[in-house]
Amino acid sequence: MKLAVVGGGSTYTPELIDGFARLRDTLPVSELVLIDPATERLELIGALARRIFAKQGHPGRVTTTADLDAGVEGADAVLVQLRVGGQAARLRDETWPLECGCIGQETTGAGGLAKALRTVPVVLDIAERVRRASPDAWIIDFTNPVGIVTRALLRAGHKAVGLCNVAIGFQRKFAALLDLAPADIHLDHVGLNHLTWELGVRKGGPDGEDLLPGLLAEHGAAVAEDLRLPRAVLDSLGVVPSYYLRYFYAHDAVVRELGTKPSRAAEVAAMEKELLGLYADPALDEKPELLARRGGAFYSEAAVDLAAALLGDGTSAVQVVNTLNRGTLPFLPDDAVVEVQARVDRSGPVPLATARLDPLYAGLVAQVTAYEDLALDAAVRGGRERVFKALLAHPLVGQFDLAEGLTDRLLAHNKEHLPWA
Repeated sequence: MKLAVVGGGSTYTPELIDGFARLRDTLPVSELVLIDPATERLELIGALARRIFAKQGHPGRVTTTADLDAGVEGADAVLVQLRVGGQAARLRDETWPLECGCIGQETTGAGGLAKALRTVPVVLDIAERVRRASPDAWIIDFTNPVGIVTRALLRAGHKAVGLCNVAIGFQRKFAALLDLAPADIHLDHVGLNHLTWELGVRKGGPDGEDLLPGLLAEHGAAVAEDLRLPRAVLDSLGVVPSYYLRYFYAHDAVVRELGTKPSRAAEVAAMEKELLGLYADPALDEKPELLARRGGAFYSEAAVDLAAALLGDGTSAVQVVNTLNRGTLPFLPDDAVVEVQARVDRSGPVPLATARLDPLYAGLVAQVTAYEDLALDAAVRGGRERVFKALLAHPLVGQFDLAEGLTDRLLAHNKEHLPWA
């Protein structure tokens, strides 16, 4: 089995490598190709990957290349985890929206739109080259904004599935609080990427006992602290929103907070510099503890489970993925991309039936889906007016003057990446 990782020079990659090494019985990778144009970083991380494989007795071969076409040729699956513009672009995404009193965040709001505009054309080009080199390969997208990028891939007819680590993070957190094995926790996880709610926490499977009421009663304070939301919000809702709902439920407070501290991009850039120094140590043969603070916790386990189901012997597995709605949420178009539990096998994901989504959540999901449709149109076809309309549709913007100002700033800060700007 050959896997390729586009963006293999990311400081995330050792997390992925560690999962491949530990879970080799689940996903027997014979060849792993790390692909990245940043050759110096790539070689550094490639060498660490080989040491991790060797320490854990993994027989697979790790190679590196800056040649995308050669790297993906013959691959069974291609994982895409890139960041167009690097941390410098992320820093801008997190700062210029604050000038208009809007959150600066790389996956939602104006910053998220900027990232989508930069990213979608690049990922679509990569996917076309994958299709030519390995027409049967699955594309697993971990590149944010995952919902929009996955929708672009599926609309273009690619064999693609979007993946996020929010659900597996909740699964592991809840399992620890409830003193259960993670495999015994099934989440009623419903919504869009970075706009989801845990409507139930079931023991054993989709039809199991719902442990959520007891979890909130006994551990609600700890869960709320992790989400950085008041306990009263969880008590009122009776469900667990993703961390990213904080940008909607406490928008103004977050804007004030972001204006008084260094950006997350600055923190990550400093962390990456330290991580690259650690990776350069020829004695290092495991992922360092610092990597846990970089983000992407449990990404490797989720990626292994998904790839194993897509490339396995036909046995299906249930996992939270980003995939076509196809009637799962009846108030959304069939070609919208939702983030829900799905049964996954070699033919791809099929969403499981979900409970009716309360209007409190369905209204926001519908509005953000409409924004994502407009954002994808702007990313594919370009044009100031399309950018403006996407921002006007976003629930965190939604005002004419605000959308005008944000459009001007977005285009000014992204000219190098948007040839039509």
